[in-house]
Amino acid sequence: MKLIYLSPIPWASFAQRPHRFVEWFHTRFRGDVLWFDPYPTRFPRLSDFRRRASHTQREPGLAADLHPPAWLTVIKPRTVPIEPLAIGAKLNRLLWRHSMANMDRFLSAGDCLLGIGKPSELALQIMARNPDVPSLYDAMDDFPAFYDGLSRRAMERREQEVAARATKISASSTALLARFRVHKEKLFSVLNACSTDSLPPPGNLGRSGPGVIGYVGTIGHWFDWEFVTALATASPSTLVRLIGPVYKTPPKSLPPNVELLPACPHPNAMRLMQEFSMGLIPFCRTSLTASVDPIKYYEYRALGLPVISTQFGEMALRGDEPGVFLADEFSDLANLTNSAINHRYSASEVEDFRTKNSWDVRFDSSGILP
Repeated sequence: MKLIYLSPIPWASFAQRPHRFVEWFHTRFRGDVLWFDPYPTRFPRLSDFRRRASHTQREPGLAADLHPPAWLTVIKPRTVPIEPLAIGAKLNRLLWRHSMANMDRFLSAGDCLLGIGKPSELALQIMARNPDVPSLYDAMDDFPAFYDGLSRRAMERREQEVAARATKISASSTALLARFRVHKEKLFSVLNACSTDSLPPPGNLGRSGPGVIGYVGTIGHWFDWEFVTALATASPSTLVRLIGPVYKTPPKSLPPNVELLPACPHPNAMRLMQEFSMGLIPFCRTSLTASVDPIKYYEYRALGLPVISTQFGEMALRGDEPGVFLADEFSDLANLTNSAINHRYSASEVEDFRTKNSWDVRFDSSGILP
């Protein structure tokens, strides 16, 4: 069996759920993969041009090799960024003729699965063109929440159409599972997970020295700077280390114990995480984060780190898990930090978590394949 996969992120980006899914698929079925990079499904914003101007160089640390493996072919669809308009869909269909021809050749060589990681007009066109090909919609984000106005309404409509046509739907969070409950006969819960094959042995995770509250990831519009500032202020002797690209401007006056480090390759980030005393997930509570199950939670736990988090999305449901410390506006942050820094997982607890939360185990037990 082969796979056609329409990804929400480019192949040449930090490895996330889409990369892990296609790698798992290839390992299980030895089949080739035709990967479609994403294209703009909303109208351009001024911030898009500002970001492009300020990031002329590729960010360091791309986890996915720029040269895809022999079993994977990347297609970058040509488009005009006006898909929310009816005329935009018509124009793009003309630009997709070459991509569709490549897909037809790929399909002609045997059984295939269509994987959709992001709703789009291209996904609907491929589904309509190949009604007998089984399809999976992997709902991993509340995509309409990224947009507003006409772009949001268009995405809502296309998401509903993709979900209705898909053979199966997988949801990466409890909120997304509820969102698609009308399709319960073909709906599966598939939470996120983490890569566990290159982690140090659980017995080698001892830490010493001053406390470090650490975060690795993008600092985007969902990042709660107010919470981070309050946390650092409440524990002035504890270092708050933030690693990743910054797209949301920090406050002008950060506490002196907040340290900002640039993005780095994922293996380096995993090594830096081993210097943390606890992992931090400081996300705002919004309609977007309500559907999020953060992969960094699994990475922290797989490294034996206790976790301090705001109460958003899937994290809000983990308050009873050992070593997970949830904060709200009424929390005593100094006491919360002290409790987290003193928590220790046993080697057997870490090993058990890794065993149950690897990507291979998650996808193997999901029931999402036809």
